[in-house]
Amino acid sequence: MATDSPAPAGSAPAPAPARRLLPVIVPALTVGVASALVLLGVSLLAEKLQDVLWGTLPDALSVGRYSTLWMIVMLTASGLVAGLLIRAVPGHAGPDPATTGLVDPPLAPGVVPGLLLVTVFTLAGGISLGPENPITAANVALAFWLGRRFAPGTTAELWIPLAAAGTVGALFGTPVAAALILSESLASRAGPGALWDRLFGPLAAGTAGALTMTLLAHPSFDLSLPAYTSPRWGDVFSSVVIAAAGAALGLLAVYAFPYAHRFFRALGHPVLALTLGGLLLGLLGALGGHLTLFKGLDEVKELAGDPSGWSAGQFAVMAVVKTAALLTAATCGFRGGRIFPAVFAGVALGLCAHALVTSVPVTLAVTCAVLGMLLAVTRQGWLSLFTAAVLVGDAAVLPILCIASLPAWLLVTGRPQMQLREDGTPLR
Repeated sequence: MATDSPAPAGSAPAPAPARRLLPVIVPALTVGVASALVLLGVSLLAEKLQDVLWGTLPDALSVGRYSTLWMIVMLTASGLVAGLLIRAVPGHAGPDPATTGLVDPPLAPGVVPGLLLVTVFTLAGGISLGPENPITAANVALAFWLGRRFAPGTTAELWIPLAAAGTVGALFGTPVAAALILSESLASRAGPGALWDRLFGPLAAGTAGALTMTLLAHPSFDLSLPAYTSPRWGDVFSSVVIAAAGAALGLLAVYAFPYAHRFFRALGHPVLALTLGGLLLGLLGALGGHLTLFKGLDEVKELAGDPSGWSAGQFAVMAVVKTAALLTAATCGFRGGRIFPAVFAGVALGLCAHALVTSVPVTLAVTCAVLGMLLAVTRQGWLSLFTAAVLVGDAAVLPILCIASLPAWLLVTGRPQMQLREDGTPLR
């Protein structure tokens, strides 16, 4: 029977895994709580500003809050303000968002205040982007900068996963999402038992972030859709078709992404690009209605709360408009994430499928459409499955979702991603 080879003479024995992991607990919990507080602070500021821009101000001017005129004016103005801020703040609020992903190398700390300021205006102005990308970037930068000051010998490999996990845990209100996302990036480097060693710190940070957000803000993603109680053989076919349709809609945006980015970059000035982008978003909002504005988390609950309140055609228009708004906002220079707008587009598409074929359970239609849309936009399988399932909180839908994910993944794998290199070519 094979035995372990002896350690080289004169070398110190490697510390036991538990002794290596214990010192990570305090930094992980600290980073997790801080990440949640940054997210909560930005979200609260954005909500207060949103109340002013979309409530107090139009009421004072005797203009309808979500009238066509106000949506066009407000979104165009949001683009102009964002462009001016990006031009003026130190570091120009970070790199071109079309070239960044959810977790990237740390930014310089001086960039963070401007990035967060632009994010507040983006969220409050009705732009179809979520907070996840800029908040994660800010938390990664702050954790790395402060961590290196208090522990000079540490590297980015410690602080980046902790900040990313803390932010994602806070965003979804559960550390499971953080563990699933990071497991995809860590799995290729993990030997036997090493994956959970690497996830130990991020899982602790994600738990701290999720618990902090849950205690302070009580977030919920449950759409209160009917329980999926009686799976049928026909649901397998329906789930595959709907998930593939969601993936196809997402891929349309993915393939258009470099062309839209090239168009806005050709304008030669961020203020002009963002102002024009804001105008286009206002026109899209006028076409799709006020529910297609903002990041989509609150709006999607209103949409799902009345599945029979709109026709199949109206649901289809909202799905396409939200996808186009996501494409426009992400390529003209607004800082924001793509997960929540993609979820809205998927829910609208799923409700459209249910309205067209009422025999398809609405819960199944919505979760499968969201699954396909997220697979195309994020290219992260675990995240897509988790998000689709958490929208309904029903474990009975998981086997069908796993089946639906297989052909949808075959559609998206190897295709361009919704992220560009510095030269404008898409990642694969």
